Amino acid sequence: MRLFWVLPAICIAGCSLLTTPADDPVLLKLDELDRRLQAIERVMENQSLVQLTQQVDTLERRTDELHGLTETLEHDATGTADRQRQLYADLDVRIQELEASVQVVRDAANVRHGGTLQQGELPVPGGSDRDNYRVALELLREDHYDQSASSFQQFLIAFPTSQLADNAQYWLAESFYALNEFERALADFAVVVDKYPSSSKMPDALLKMGYCNYSLKRWSDARAALTRVQAEYPTTTAARLADQYLKRMQSEGV
Repeated sequence: MRLFWVLPAICIAGCSLLTTPADDPVLLKLDELDRRLQAIERVMENQSLVQLTQQVDTLERRTDELHGLTETLEHDATGTADRQRQLYADLDVRIQELEASVQVVRDAANVRHGGTLQQGELPVPGGSDRDNYRVALELLREDHYDQSASSFQQFLIAFPTSQLADNAQYWLAESFYALNEFERALADFAVVVDKYPSSSKMPDALLKMGYCNYSLKRWSDARAALTRVQAEYPTTTAARLADQYLKRMQSEGV
């Protein structure tokens, strides 16, 4: 009976002695599973790092975009403020010009309704040279030739060194020309030519000297003035008008 129990124990012990841990299939299987598990964990860890890196890159790009957008908005805001200030400045200048124009019309109306200017009286007493010039010119444009002549005369007395003096001299002569006072007009046009040789009114003044001489039947003087316009200012409108007048004189035989 004891022999029956002893034999199986010997067999089991013998099997255990014949199989080492390194050759145990169970242990081998467990080792393989453990290696595979570790490999999977490494892959998962690597994938997580890649994803985190991608997310960081994405966040950095978005941050850069937000910085760029912020800078753009700041620039636009600054530009808008600058444009608004410029707009306000432009509007202010335009309003001042409109107010000045309205004042010119009012001053011209006051001169018209007040009659002829007194000796030594400006159309805008106490006003600047530009204010008085604009009123005098407005009177001329509205065919108030006597008043415009008086206004320009007083202008030249009050503001002899004004940058508008040559223009004022020319329009003074025009006022007399419109009144058919050709002798006085001729003398004042001659002042433009002699006193303001660099004035932009030179070709027109020479042309009108030709017209005045024509009206006074001084044919040779008229022809000389008109020819001078053609010679010295050939590309101007005055030269074209001078040519037409010379052809007219030729057709009239004068």
